[in-house]
Amino acid sequence: MRIRHLNCGTMRPFGGRLISGNGSVLGQARIVCHCLLLETDDGLVLVDTGLGTEDVRRPKALNPGIRTFVRPVLDEAETAVRQIERLGYRAEDVRHIVLTHLDFDHAGGLRDFPHAKVHVSATELDAAVRPATMLEKSRYHAPDWAHGPDWVAHEASGERWFGFSAVRDLPGLPSSILVVPLAGHTRGHTGVAVETSEGWLLHAGDAYFNRAQMAPAPSCPPLIGAFQVMLQADRAERLRNVARLNELARGGKVDVFCAHDEVEFDRAAAGTPAG
Repeated sequence: MRIRHLNCGTMRPFGGRLISGNGSVLGQARIVCHCLLLETDDGLVLVDTGLGTEDVRRPKALNPGIRTFVRPVLDEAETAVRQIERLGYRAEDVRHIVLTHLDFDHAGGLRDFPHAKVHVSATELDAAVRPATMLEKSRYHAPDWAHGPDWVAHEASGERWFGFSAVRDLPGLPSSILVVPLAGHTRGHTGVAVETSEGWLLHAGDAYFNRAQMAPAPSCPPLIGAFQVMLQADRAERLRNVARLNELARGGKVDVFCAHDEVEFDRAAAGTPAG
């Protein structure tokens, strides 16, 4: 299996280091949409999709409040489908998509891969198609799945993996790909773990937002910290999972990264190990 790290959507909110921990307070932060492309013997597997071509072409369809705050660049060249095509593949070569959750910046590209099986937590799928709170009604972007994806919903149970519950043997996927329940940001949020010849990777999605949260003395830039609170579905679960991920990351056996930290993405794309 070959693993490629893709940025499938840059965002440029104002706030600089108050958001990213870098640069001037008055500058623009750089936030990425860190996705994985797994090249397997049975086709391509995409972990999250980032923003899609329809988001670029029709940006006004996105939540106006979120769009104003995160300020997506909306570059079609960054979409997963265009990056995959530049690698010499077709959209149809993506056989499976594994989602951490269904927020627009993680599932916006689903429409670009209508033939793929889409693996998602059953709880997350329920939250998106039958929203129960005002937050759920405002955060999900139903046009992303209006084409009727081939959903493969999984329950949050299974074997143990480094102290976490994990679901292995997802239909059609290698046993080296697991989903790890990490509720809190959304009620069905998961991480995606991938076993490589050099060890395990864990794409933690939006379970945390900034690399400083994985440090020995955890911290978080104030504006991105407030953003996490604003979007959390379950505060207690979110904080519990951040603490557990911090312990896992510092244990040195798993390379843990989140979806939006630019430094983590640049390190991973350059092939530099965590730490």
